[in-house]
Amino acid sequence: MRRSGPLGRAALALLLMAAGAGARPRPAAPGDQPRSNVVLVACDSLDGRLTFFPGNQTVDLPSINFMKRHGTVFLNAYTNSPICCPSRAAMWSGLFTHLTESWNNFKGLDPDYVTWMDLMEKQGYRAQKFGKLDFTSGHHSVSNRVEAWTRDVDFLLRQEGRPMVKLTGHRKHVRVMEADWQNTDKAVNWIKEEAVNLTQPFILYLGLNLPHPYPSPYAGENFGSSTFLTSPYWLEKVNYEAIKIPKWSSLSEMHPVDYYSSYTKNCTGEFTKEEVRNIRAFYYAMCAETDAMLGEIISALRDTGLLGKTIIIFTADHGELAMEHRQFYKMSMYEGSSHVPLLVMGPGVREQQQIPNVVSLVDIYPTMLDIARIPVPQNLSGYSLIPLLHEKAESEVSPRGPRPSWVLSEFHGCNVNSSMYMLRTGKWKYITYSDGSSVPPQLFDLTADPDELTNVAITFPVIVHSLDKILRSVVNYPKVSSSVQEYNKQQFISWKQSLGHNYSSVIANLRWHQDWLKDQKKYENAIDKWL
Repeated sequence: MRRSGPLGRAALALLLMAAGAGARPRPAAPGDQPRSNVVLVACDSLDGRLTFFPGNQTVDLPSINFMKRHGTVFLNAYTNSPICCPSRAAMWSGLFTHLTESWNNFKGLDPDYVTWMDLMEKQGYRAQKFGKLDFTSGHHSVSNRVEAWTRDVDFLLRQEGRPMVKLTGHRKHVRVMEADWQNTDKAVNWIKEEAVNLTQPFILYLGLNLPHPYPSPYAGENFGSSTFLTSPYWLEKVNYEAIKIPKWSSLSEMHPVDYYSSYTKNCTGEFTKEEVRNIRAFYYAMCAETDAMLGEIISALRDTGLLGKTIIIFTADHGELAMEHRQFYKMSMYEGSSHVPLLVMGPGVREQQQIPNVVSLVDIYPTMLDIARIPVPQNLSGYSLIPLLHEKAESEVSPRGPRPSWVLSEFHGCNVNSSMYMLRTGKWKYITYSDGSSVPPQLFDLTADPDELTNVAITFPVIVHSLDKILRSVVNYPKVSSSVQEYNKQQFISWKQSLGHNYSSVIANLRWHQDWLKDQKKYENAIDKWL
């Protein structure tokens, strides 16, 4: 475990650009074959299972379906950390979360970190980005960071508003998330006015906020985001009959970390089936609006004659539980939260291809370099997707050998009172916590139990041991967990000292204010005991 902070700046640039042992030369390409343009559309909180059967039966997503017909869909793509900033840090760095130490929404990459876009620009690509980035340190609300820092404190406080739905506008109201539409308009205009005239290849990034839930103003400081909001126009795209009402364990039977998550997300109260169905329906409608923005980008490329020269990649930072496992939001290793969409179409990409291999967002970095014919450093956590897209044996093109048969995801942020690690391989999903012994692990057979309702860790101890051994070969997770605990404590102490005599007032009025103010002294004492 490095103590020096994330890789970055000149040292990383030298490392990435070095020829020799750290990088492999690209196979020679025909001299007259130009490099492809690339467009990456990355949304926020889209459940990857909606891009294939049976999840795709719940809502009409014509742009995603277009990409499936004319390209490739990855059936098992995962986030490397199911929360905004750490996930995006993995995607933009190509490195696992514990290597960049992107522990929470406040702690991401350094602002001058060398990303794949930086390298593509240095190697002759015209680079342009619009919309949500969110992979560097220093952002998100005070509540968000304090909740993450204090997760080891012995108290239980609701940190979010109760999940709810809100209908807005009328049956012709299309542009509900106006900020996303404005960024989509900018990207479309850039394609039509600038990209079409370029003599060099381009890389265009569009980051969308949708289908992330909207703020809930009644929920306190910076509001939280527990409102699923859409218009009748988008709600009509949802097939209510296909909406699955998730099964819940009783509160007493929940895994202890799940109970903490459900409680802090304000989901332990009573919910009617109609409430749950509506939350899911409104979420799917928000996904339909997201899909329409992707469609605008595809249409602009088609209208300018650039579609056949451009590789389009569509993905998300993480999913959305939408009341599965008695939770909304992400911050979980369950499929709704950790499974992301990943679709690719363009020159050289097979059409109507479904790839079952497990992949993850760290694979974006080497894939981008591969497309741009830039040497790919061997220190990356990710592997290029190009061999899978082209159906080549990975060992033929990579001195690293074939990609691993597993993917890693980890989480160290708010709404979960323990560091959490997930290894996904074959039909198994293994989740372990903290030091590997103080919190019981989970094991799910996703073939027999796709809804992850039955933890079979006790039933299959040999499998647990085998998967834990693989996990420990990748990351010394007890040591990482300990480092995160120490980081949280030091950050909180620094923040508390910076407030001086205002500390009691500020901490009482964060998102947990409704619970905190019921017994302010008790919760302050719990923090003092932790410190």
